[in-house]
Amino acid sequence: MIRIGVIGQSGEIPQEMRDLAVELGKEIAQRGCVLFSGGTSGIMEYASKGAKEANGLVVGILPGDTREQGNSYIDIPITTGLSFDYRSLILVHSSDVLIMIGGGNGTLGELSAAYLNRKPVVVLEPSGGWAGKIRTVAYEEAYLDERRSIKIDYAQTVQEALNIALSRLDEQKEPLT
Repeated sequence: MIRIGVIGQSGEIPQEMRDLAVELGKEIAQRGCVLFSGGTSGIMEYASKGAKEANGLVVGILPGDTREQGNSYIDIPITTGLSFDYRSLILVHSSDVLIMIGGGNGTLGELSAAYLNRKPVVVLEPSGGWAGKIRTVAYEEAYLDERRSIKIDYAQTVQEALNIALSRLDEQKEPLT
């Protein structure tokens, strides 16, 4: 099964962001993929809610040793015993592709970790936060530095984000020349 990591800020988020996250979770489930996230609140909770509404499978990569920080939509809680920043590394490494909604500093760190590890990321630009700004600060609008390790993709809708994410996985399966 394809593992799609959803990254975005925790905590209280605006209704527009909640709606996008729910829509993204539903779309991930409807396409038969597994939703991975940091498993707590905010974007992670609403994406998980959407996936569950569409009978999807939700994995939460949680900080600490208990499930108490996890949202109520998680099917498989994975407690890492780690802080939020190290938990995020496990999320990045456990995902085949990541989709970024909104985001603050923690999400920016996850984007950077994905880039360093050559994981495809699709940024849902209309969601705001770092997702709405990253293109303006990215090298050639698509990379985090001049090494051009892996291209950052941008989408305007949830459906476009999933189409791009899945196409990037198909590209990775092609043999390198």
